Amino acid sequence: MSDVPDLPATGLPPTSPLTRAALEIDEHAASLGWDMPTRLFALVDNAAMLKANPRLAKQLGLHDNPTGLTPVEQDELPAGMELDKFLGTIAWPDGVVGCALVVERLMLPPGAEASRPKNATDQEIATWVAEHPQRQEVRITAAVLRDGAKEIALRLREKDSPREVLTGPDLVPGLTEALLATFS
Repeated sequence: MSDVPDLPATGLPPTSPLTRAALEIDEHAASLGWDMPTRLFALVDNAAMLKANPRLAKQLGLHDNPTGLTPVEQDELPAGMELDKFLGTIAWPDGVVGCALVVERLMLPPGAEASRPKNATDQEIATWVAEHPQRQEVRITAAVLRDGAKEIALRLREKDSPREVLTGPDLVPGLTEALLATFS
């Protein structure tokens, strides 16, 4: 007997459209494996797409989920460009109701900051994090809507399973705020 009741066809538990989109994008990223470049997605409202382009909506199977969001992967980010600078260059058309970003990072547990080297350069801090014995490799899928809604799906590399993905709107607030700024 399953301990997750009434799973839809995707295998994901019922959630809000934004959470569902973040989890679907996380699943897509997981299917590609680790050590992948940062990926950017536009989020399009299924009902609006059904109305604007019924033929395309039918091809995408959106009649089954008219209240959801469809992620549309964007071109690769420019090589060598810092993420915050890249995000500052984005302008979304009106038909895009939200966006999502998938990025892999190293994270440290709470309390690790106390042992951070004093007066270290950015490069020295990056090296310290990379060599820290308690570091965790994570894949972060951050999703936001124009109205300010936000969601994060966070997957640890050592617990690489759909059942182990953490979700919540405030897990990586700096990243969701940066994504929201792309709609300003």
